[in-house]
Amino acid sequence: MNAEKIIPPIETHPLEPFLPGNAVLLMLGSFPPQKKRWSMDFFYPNLQNDMWRIIGIIFFSDKDHFLHPDKKSFDKERIIEFLNEKGIALYDTASTVRRLQDNASDKFLEIVEPTDIDLLLKQLPKCRAIVTTGQKATDTLRQQIHVSEPPIGGKSSFEYNDRTLYLYRMPSSSRAYPLKIEKKAETYQLIFKDLGLI
Repeated sequence: MNAEKIIPPIETHPLEPFLPGNAVLLMLGSFPPQKKRWSMDFFYPNLQNDMWRIIGIIFFSDKDHFLHPDKKSFDKERIIEFLNEKGIALYDTASTVRRLQDNASDKFLEIVEPTDIDLLLKQLPKCRAIVTTGQKATDTLRQQIHVSEPPIGGKSSFEYNDRTLYLYRMPSSSRAYPLKIEKKAETYQLIFKDLGLI
C-alpha cells in the first residue's frame, strides 16, 4: 500500500514586528512556537523558553521578574515597558514556515519565506546591533546580509547603509539548549554592556 506523504501547512508569522523608534538592538529568533504552547501573545511566549528569565537575571537579578505571581505566564505589559525603555526591537528571521514535526524545534522548521531584514533595519535608524538566537536564525540572516558568522557568544561587524552594525550570535534561550541559565545570562550580558544598556 502506497501511503501519500502529508505536506504540513504553511504557517504565517502570528505577530507584528516589535520596532520601538529608539531601538539600538534588534533581537531575531527563527519563528514562534505553536499557539497552543504560548503563555502570552508576544515574543518568546513559551514557558519552556528562558529568554525573559535571562533578561530578568541580567537587569533585575531575578529570573522570575517578568513572570506573573502564579508563574504560569509572562507579564506582556511589563516586558513591553522594559523593551521600550531600553530600545530593544524583536522579530524573527522567518515570515512563513512549515513545521515538519509537531514541536517548536528549529531542526524541524522549513523556512518558506524569510523575513526581509533590510525592511526591518530601515525602520530602525538607531539600530547598532542584531542578535540571533540559534543556528537557523543566524543562517537565515546571513543569506541576506554579508557578515561572517561569529562564534556563539561572539560578534562580527558589517556595513549597512553607511553604518557599522554588529551581529551577536547568542546561545538558544530554549531549555533544550544544554547550558545553564546563569551561563546563558552571562553570555547575553555582554551585548547589553557593549551597547551601554547596563
